[in-house]
Amino acid sequence: MAINEFEDLSSILTGVSGEYFVAAELSRRGYVASITLRNTKGIDIVATNSDASRSVGISVKTTRSRKKDWAVNAKAESYFSDTLFYVFVNLNALNELPSFHIVPSKYVATYTKNSHREWLETPNKKGGKHNDSSMRRFKDPSNEFHNKWELLDLHNTSYPIYQARSASSLDVI
Repeated sequence: MAINEFEDLSSILTGVSGEYFVAAELSRRGYVASITLRNTKGIDIVATNSDASRSVGISVKTTRSRKKDWAVNAKAESYFSDTLFYVFVNLNALNELPSFHIVPSKYVATYTKNSHREWLETPNKKGGKHNDSSMRRFKDPSNEFHNKWELLDLHNTSYPIYQARSASSLDVI
């Protein structure tokens, strides 16, 4: 049975939809995108440029809401790398394309750590302390990272390309 609105979509299908939309967008841009198995720690997609000279890992977080606000685990504070990125997805309405926010993992780590600390220091609605939890929030209300696919740096060849002169020597091109 087809759904009429995204609020009927399960959280599992929401996440899977986001991963496939990201993989499709990467492919549309000329990159190789492979969705990983479910037991791959922290990486949902491995993306590579066409000459396989640069690869990045991507963690996808998807919401059915239009708000630029996504849930991440506390592990986001310490799980980062120069080659790990988050792509935050808003599915929007069924008759609209999703929106993508591409963010380096180091930025997400700093943002979530600082914003969670500030949240803990802010009194709750009753004036008391917030209870700590393993969940964090990442927000991009000003769309700073909206469609910033270039941050993945997959268009650049970062490594020298070698051409064999003979079986025992290589020249850098």
